[in-house]
Amino acid sequence: MSETKFGELVDLVNRLRDPKEGCPWDREQTPDTLKPFLIEEAYEVIEAIEEGDAEELKKELGDLMLQVVFHAQIANENGQFSIEDVIQGITAKMIRRHPHVFGDQSVTGTDDVLRNWEAIKAAERKAAGKDDKPSEPSSILDGVSTRIPALLEANQLTERAARVGFDWPDVFGAMSKLLEENDEVIEAIGRDEIDADEIEAEVGDLLFAAVNVARLVKVDPEAALRRCNRKFKRRFKFIEAELLKKGKTPADSNLDEMDALWTKAKTSEQKKLP
Repeated sequence: MSETKFGELVDLVNRLRDPKEGCPWDREQTPDTLKPFLIEEAYEVIEAIEEGDAEELKKELGDLMLQVVFHAQIANENGQFSIEDVIQGITAKMIRRHPHVFGDQSVTGTDDVLRNWEAIKAAERKAAGKDDKPSEPSSILDGVSTRIPALLEANQLTERAARVGFDWPDVFGAMSKLLEENDEVIEAIGRDEIDADEIEAEVGDLLFAAVNVARLVKVDPEAALRRCNRKFKRRFKFIEAELLKKGKTPADSNLDEMDALWTKAKTSEQKKLP
């Protein structure tokens, strides 16, 4: 692989991990110590995509690729698998799961592709012996990780259930459910005896219902919330900057003053829109 650019990267990581001539920090890394970097790089790729910055995306994809190669190198050192095994495995899987492209199966659209994808995955699980445990019946939800962000997990769970017909007929049904869950949160909070566990459960139901609404209007809830977070951060920084002009901080201010500045920030942003 050394004749390719990708091979150069593999060779570089191998050199960094060399017991004698490598880097002490790189040699000390394990899959566990690298986990935070893997997550961070993935989110930085997403941020570059959302900002529409092609140059930054190129850099962040490189950082993410480095993490993949790094993990494969450690596994190779441990006699588990190599980067070639990783590439061979994903190539074979994509060919296997696209019989409408690489085989003789026909599809009429994306819905057919997704249904076939789930059927092929189920067959793969059965062939791997993962469906042989009576106490753990197979489910189309099995492939959804419990370690991803909760909003993303909820979106994937409901997407998969929708593929087999378990879904709201339209977004208005999901909106009604959202309002119903909102009322249940208010009811739980308003009780004479506060039950923190019940409130947490009801807030969870409210968020889950909101994810359904987002999915049905084809909005990525994780991206939508990140966008809202950035907006909040931008407007609150405006509040801080305006207060600083008066020689004040938010701690020296009050809610009425900060609300007025929030409205000013919002109005200023709206004026900048085309």
